Amino acid sequence: MVIGIIGGGAAGMAAALTASENENVQVVLMERQSRVGRKLSATGNGRCNLSNMHAALRHYHGQQPDFVLPALNRFGVAQTLSWFEELGLYTVCETSGKVYPYSDQANSVVDVLRLNLNRPNIELRTGFEVQRVRKTDDGFTVSDGNENISCDRLIIACGGLAGSKLGGSMSGYKLLGKFGHRSTKLRPALVQLKSDWKALAGLKGVRANCHIQVFCDSVLHSESTGELQFTEYGLSGPVIFEVSRDVCARSGSWSCKLDFIPELSDGQLFGMLDRKRKTSLPVQELLTGILHNRLGRVLTQAVGVSMSSTCDSLSDTELRQIVQAVKAFEVQIAEPMGMDHAQVTAGGVLTEQFDPDTMESLLVPGLYACGEVLDIDGDCGGYNLQWAWSSGRLAGISAGKEM
Repeated sequence: MVIGIIGGGAAGMAAALTASENENVQVVLMERQSRVGRKLSATGNGRCNLSNMHAALRHYHGQQPDFVLPALNRFGVAQTLSWFEELGLYTVCETSGKVYPYSDQANSVVDVLRLNLNRPNIELRTGFEVQRVRKTDDGFTVSDGNENISCDRLIIACGGLAGSKLGGSMSGYKLLGKFGHRSTKLRPALVQLKSDWKALAGLKGVRANCHIQVFCDSVLHSESTGELQFTEYGLSGPVIFEVSRDVCARSGSWSCKLDFIPELSDGQLFGMLDRKRKTSLPVQELLTGILHNRLGRVLTQAVGVSMSSTCDSLSDTELRQIVQAVKAFEVQIAEPMGMDHAQVTAGGVLTEQFDPDTMESLLVPGLYACGEVLDIDGDCGGYNLQWAWSSGRLAGISAGKEM
């Protein structure tokens, strides 16, 4: 029995390795790029947050989020990490629940998967860009315009539209659409947010632990705590990715309030700065030792105090204004960055047209789909890759069963 798999990303490789566990199966893994796992190698700022110990239904979205349950129940975090250990990957779990390769290098994950694809019953075809898929009496014929590959069963694991520079494309949606599968509206998720705050240029690259409150039309919409990163165009980092899905999904006037020292109350911070006020240090050094130097100076300057004066010249009112800037700094959000910059696609092929227990199409027997191409997206923190492993494993084992 021959199983064709279109897409050599996380879900596609998981499906290929799982299907090949049946020695009577021949797997043909087709990838349009020159190598597999290119998008995977760039995840988590090159560290690859490959799972999360807290993976559960509440961290997934889509029209039918509970579609994830059979795959997660069968191939959950524990089973996934055990599988990776068998493949040769050693992992480490942070206190937050995020799981990374022990090497702290995404390439370790890609390399382990790539090396394990070197099995007698797996044929890897890179540079094979599928142009057409046709249903036949015996199965499917996949063509790149020059060559036809015949298979008994077919798994679509093309990924989503996000991150086109790393391989994101419409191919999976189009291929499944030819078989009558419908898709929801696609939009970016886990993406940076633009702002027209003029001080951003001077903060490019600065990172800070931050509690963020996001407002839509002045009404609190969501909040989160984590790492914030400033860019030349706006705000980035895990804490922004966690709230970006909502900004992409709903129109309105968006803004955020940033607390750069969530561990301290206003009064505690005032007391800390009041002690510094008894010195003759320049005002621009007031927040030195508390925040990143560039961030501290920008926040102090934003209050409007004279940067050439000394700390002992600050009034109580000015000190409270600086505390307010540190604890509740407001930034207007212009718009989210586009799909090219997104890590994940929200939306996708309707899950109601697939069997969640097998990942098989309800419209076309022998056709399967897994991963990001489906209308499932997870929160920031390893949940999307866990979905890729779980759904890919389920599709692989289902397609690899004897006829």
